[in-house]
Formats: sequence, C-alpha cells, structure tokens
Amino acid sequence: MPASPRTFTLSDFDFTLPPQLIAQHPAPERSASRLLDGRSTEPADRVFRDLPGLLRAGDLLVFNDTRVVKARVFGEKASGGKLELLIERVLTGNEVVAHMKVSKKPLPGAVVHLAGGLAGGGFDATLLSRWPEDDGPLFRFALQGPAGETPYDLMERHGHLPLPPYIERHQEGGDDPDAAEDAQRYQTVFARAPGAVAAPTAALHFDAGVLADLEARGVERASVTLHVGAGTFQPVKTENLAEHQMHSEWYEVPLATLAALERCRQRRGRVVAVGTTTVRTLESWALSGQATGDTRIFITPGFGFRVVDVLVTNFHLPKSTLMMLVSAFAGYEHVMGLYRHAIAQGYRFFSYGDAMLLQRPQPAH
Repeated sequence: MPASPRTFTLSDFDFTLPPQLIAQHPAPERSASRLLDGRSTEPADRVFRDLPGLLRAGDLLVFNDTRVVKARVFGEKASGGKLELLIERVLTGNEVVAHMKVSKKPLPGAVVHLAGGLAGGGFDATLLSRWPEDDGPLFRFALQGPAGETPYDLMERHGHLPLPPYIERHQEGGDDPDAAEDAQRYQTVFARAPGAVAAPTAALHFDAGVLADLEARGVERASVTLHVGAGTFQPVKTENLAEHQMHSEWYEVPLATLAALERCRQRRGRVVAVGTTTVRTLESWALSGQATGDTRIFITPGFGFRVVDVLVTNFHLPKSTLMMLVSAFAGYEHVMGLYRHAIAQGYRFFSYGDAMLLQRPQPAH
C-alpha cells in the first residue's frame, strides 16, 4: 500500500536563526546578494547576478510590480494619546482601512490628528467603523487633508515606509538616518502600482544589468500586481494549519501577462515566479479563473501547482505561511536542508537578505 501523505503541523516549520543573520541593511549592490541554488539535491552557493545564466531561452520571468507606499503614519487622539496607523488599503474617495496601534481604541466618530493634524500641516482622520466586518481586525477611516490631496498624496508627504518589525529603525520624530537608503532600496526597480505595505523582496535583487542579461539570453518578462499586506509578517499561531485564517490581498493578472503565459506554454518554456507574492497571484488565477480580485490562498505541502515551475525567493521567517509555501513548492525535507545550509554558510535572511532559487520537482513518467 502507498504511504499516506504526511500531515504537517506548525512546529514542522520552526527553526533557530542566529539574530546576526537577520539583514538590517541591503547589500551594497542589488545583484551582489548571494544566491543559494537549490534546484538540485546538493545546494550550490552563487551570486545573484549569476541568475540569467541559470535560466533558459524561452523561459518567462514574472514579477510583482506593486509599489510600497509610505503607509506608516504617527499621530495622536484628541486627548493627546499617541497612536500609529498602518494604512493597509485605499478604498474609494478619501477612505482607507488601517491597522491601529494605540493604548485605548477610540470609538467610531472620533477624529485623530496625524502628522500634527490638519491645523498643524498634517491631516485628520475620522474613525468610521471596524473592517471588513463589525468585529474585523482593521479600522476604516475617512481622511481630511488639504483640498485635492488623495490618501496616496498624504501618505507620500507625511508617512514612513512600513519596514518589517525585524528591521530596526527609529522612524517616529523624523530623525531616521536610514530613511534615504530605505526609500531607494526597499522598492524594486520596476515598482509601478502603489498599494503595498511590504516589498516583494525577492525582486529587490534585480538591477538594470541583470535585466539586460536576461533579455539578451532570450528570457521573456511579464508582470502581475499583488498589493502585499501586513499579514505577510504575521506568524501562524495554530498548530493545526487548517485552522489558520489567511489574510486577504488584492491582485491582478493583466491581459498582456495572460498572453505571455500562453506563449510560454506553447513553446514549452518554464514559468519563473519572482517571489512568493507572484506565486500566490498566478496560482490564485489558475484556481479561480479570475484575473483580478482578492485572494486568501494558503499554500501548504500537498498543494497542486498549476502554473509556476521555478521560484526565486528570499529566506523566510520560522512558522510563517511563506515557509509553508516554499516547502510545498520544492519539498519539505529539501527546503529544510537548504535552510540548514544557509544558516551554516552565513546567508543573510529576510527582506534585505539573500535569495534562493528553487525548482518544482517533476513527476516521474
């Protein structure tokens, strides 16, 4: 009798990471990051600018072109109590939904003053409700700024890049010495559509030289959009993975990309996803048939991939949904072995860290 498929639990995706391996700053050059080539049984240590030579003419490289917005805004309640908003999504008009960090939550109808408030050169926000339901985890606000300024304008002028919690910065008070570096390097070179609160970090390694090399070698490029939400950093808390509630993110697969995917299939090329957000977008489209919408796709071992053949990704947090996704893609034992190798070899982890190249195992014929 064939063996029953293994049931994975949260503890299976835990590992010990030395704190000094959590990258606090990017590599001096984007493509100078290290690349752990994990396509074969034995890992190979490379440099990211080697990537074009590891792909084939006819492959299709798919990027997430989302742009990170300065979604972290500091302010205070009418009582003077400090608060912080992380604007997760812009709705219609001047309405947004946000995470709120405050000692005592204000009630609907309350006005909070952000970046000094409208009277002090900033803007105000009226709390309307919880979101998406009456007991939802986020808060819906109506923003009031100078006439004609959109929520994106207000964030760009008064907000801060919402760096992950493991990157230590002092953003409140406007004296962050790393702000200029982060503004340039926590954004991909092809970022286009504003709306993300976290960068699609595997794409941060690409620069003009790597893109030119890919084109010269006959690797086609296409893009999707998935606005990465703050939920990407939230660890799974339930030992039973089936009990985890996945966060919702908005995505779009443009018609030009659908056409590129079909051309790739016709010529028997490989679809190479840059980052887990691209994987989630493409596989959400394949499952639902919807080229745009919201996705809560949760990819764990046993998932049947329909689109992606090769994955460029960074190293992820223990017990995270992204660890589960890469384990589903390349095999649990293989991925855990690659992580042990990366730690032993001093690879840099997480958003500003190094990259890894994975290939989906092909079924035996």
